[in-house]
Amino acid sequence: MKTLFLTAALLCTGLIFSNQKNNFDANKQGCFVENPSNGSIQVALLLDTSNSMDGLINQAKSRLWNIVNTLTTLKYEGKTPQIEIALYEYGNSGLSQQSDYIRQVVGLTRDLDLISEHLFALHTNGGLEYCGAVLKDATYKLDWNADNKGMKLIYIAGNEPFNQGSVNYKEAIADAQKKGIFINTIFCGNKEEGKRTFWKDGADIGQGKYFNIDSNARIQYIVTPYDQPITICNQQLNSTYISYGRQGYLKKENQTMQDVNAESLSGANYAERVVSKSKAVYSNESWDLVDKVKTQPNAIAELKEEELPAELKGKSNAEIKDFVEAKTKVREKIQKEIAVLAKKRQDFIDAEMKKTEAQDDLGNAIVASIQEFAKVKGYKIEKR
Repeated sequence: MKTLFLTAALLCTGLIFSNQKNNFDANKQGCFVENPSNGSIQVALLLDTSNSMDGLINQAKSRLWNIVNTLTTLKYEGKTPQIEIALYEYGNSGLSQQSDYIRQVVGLTRDLDLISEHLFALHTNGGLEYCGAVLKDATYKLDWNADNKGMKLIYIAGNEPFNQGSVNYKEAIADAQKKGIFINTIFCGNKEEGKRTFWKDGADIGQGKYFNIDSNARIQYIVTPYDQPITICNQQLNSTYISYGRQGYLKKENQTMQDVNAESLSGANYAERVVSKSKAVYSNESWDLVDKVKTQPNAIAELKEEELPAELKGKSNAEIKDFVEAKTKVREKIQKEIAVLAKKRQDFIDAEMKKTEAQDDLGNAIVASIQEFAKVKGYKIEKR
């Protein structure tokens, strides 16, 4: 039973790290980005995909959009921070032994559909799980921001000893700390066993939080009267996307595919995804003309004819501008409708959760640590 799943640079709780100094590694090694983060949140998910990790991966799929929506409640200096997520897999026999059975699936990105796509494509296969090695790889090969305003977090989960492999986990975590990255560990099994096998030690050194969960537990969704109206809004929302460029059509198709993936788990999970899509964090300026024009007002004039979708070919810049503005107004109207429904939905969920004990799963562990860590780092948390 080899398991070490999710190292997600999401957020950690570290009550100790308020004393952390701004001492970053001067040797950036090409992955310590100089751009100021302005309170950005960077999350790296390192998932163990060895044989016994199916349950944990399913939990990650089921909680992805809930975690994203929790992140969107955070405000830094009155602004919504930029959110980036990365995905790793490790501990899979199908990966290279020379790489310590590690693969960077997706680097830090704002493309949430890309994360969902690759998360749903993961498959388990027995192997050896090396926590120290995957922590080191994520520390040095992801594009972490250079300043200390934002949150840079790693979550690592599994059930094999934390000290396996040739890379010393203490040294790997020390390197992460130099870059202001905090480590949370999630042991899949008995709490005391996790302590004995160094999972808690990893979190203590990384100034994060140690959790233990039942990775085989099925996610318990709270169905609300607002789930169906929200999903109906999604159909209208999707119609406002205008694909452009070489990858535009494929990206739009992938958007639909990730809707399908979310719905395959439950209607409640689908509703969570739609809520995420209605927020600023779900930005697709790389392929959607509505989002592109928001960030680059002159984008239409710079587009080539061959980059336009079929419905806009042969039209003047003025006609394209009118078309984009019309879609923008429709989208904003739908987003407001979803926001109202989402608030009612969350109020319903909050009321129901008071009646039952919180589930011991990956998503709840991460959400709890996000909120605790955010307070320490000076973020304000809005009610969902």
